[in-house]
Formats: sequence, structure tokens, C-alpha cells
Amino acid sequence: MALLKQLEFLVVGRALRLPISKMASDALALQFRGHDHALEQQARELLIANGAARIADEVRVEWNPRLKSCAGRADYREKRIWLNPELHEYPGEIDRTFRHELAHLLAQFRVGRRKILPHGAEWRAACVDLGIGDEKRCHNLSFPFIERTRRLLYRCPHCKRDFPRVRKIRRAIACLACCRKHNGGEFDSRFRLRLCSGGL
Repeated sequence: MALLKQLEFLVVGRALRLPISKMASDALALQFRGHDHALEQQARELLIANGAARIADEVRVEWNPRLKSCAGRADYREKRIWLNPELHEYPGEIDRTFRHELAHLLAQFRVGRRKILPHGAEWRAACVDLGIGDEKRCHNLSFPFIERTRRLLYRCPHCKRDFPRVRKIRRAIACLACCRKHNGGEFDSRFRLRLCSGGL
């Protein structure tokens, strides 16, 4: 516990090398959590340089110890990027992962309200503009993989395609394939997913 108390006062961004153990993992998560002001500043500069000054001041970059198997996440609505603290074990991957997630925000900004594929053409173009033109959809880092049982089954009432999920869907979501085919890619309540069963 004393070690954890000491780590609370360490400067964020300084590498910490500890043996792989539960305590070391907890210490790493404690040290690298919350806002990363240096990466936020870098995000602002990159967004301004790529014509997205309007959202530059809104973007927040955080280290999130709740991320386990993924290297990072981005949410355009919140203008937020979350990075996995385990990236500090792979220092060369921090900047690349940060730019990968920033590309999601830049791509969505450029198209406005239109729905785009997470790793589609718009995202790839944003990656090129952010200096990671050869970026892949997924990382190959040795993060632990957690297999979760998908206990909920949703179905499109039109095409009958199944959508297994781990958690309950809390907002209106429709079948993208049907929306694209019959409504120009815009949300259509006719294709809203319906819960079929509580278990698979």
C-alpha cells in the first residue's frame, strides 16, 4: 500500500518499470491515469494543422486503466481519446496509437453527421494526413484477450440478421446494411434492432 501511495505523487508520463504482477499492474494503472496534457496539446496542433480547429480545444486525451485488451478508444461525441496504460510497456506504440485514435475524430469531423465505417476510407485518409498512412485496423501487441459471452441476441426485423451483444443496447440502433440499402445510410426506425433473447 505504501508503494501505491508513493506512486500517487509521481509525475505522469515518466516510465515505471516493475516486475509483471498484480501489484505492478495496479501501480502502473494508478500512475498513468487521467488527462495527458502533453498529448492533448499535440492533438490540438494536429487538428488545427488539418483544418479541424473548431474541435481542437474540445479534445481530451486520458489514460484509462479500464481498457484491457484494446490499445485505445475514441468517441467523437465526447471528443475524447482513451489510451491503455499498458502502452507504456511499448513506448514506440504510444504516438502511433494516439494518432490512430485521433484519426477517428478527424475523419468524423470531416464528414459531419454522416455515419462512416470505423476503419473505412475516411479514417484511412485521416491516418495519411496524421503521418501514419500504413496504419492497420488492429494492433498486434500482447495485451491479454478477454473472451466475453454474448448473452443478448438482437435481430433486424427486416433482414433477420442477428447481432449478439455482451451488454444491453441502451439507445436506438438500426441495422446499418438495411439503412444503407433502403434509406441512403440514414437511421430508419423500421430497421431498429429488437431484443430476441436474453441468452445465446
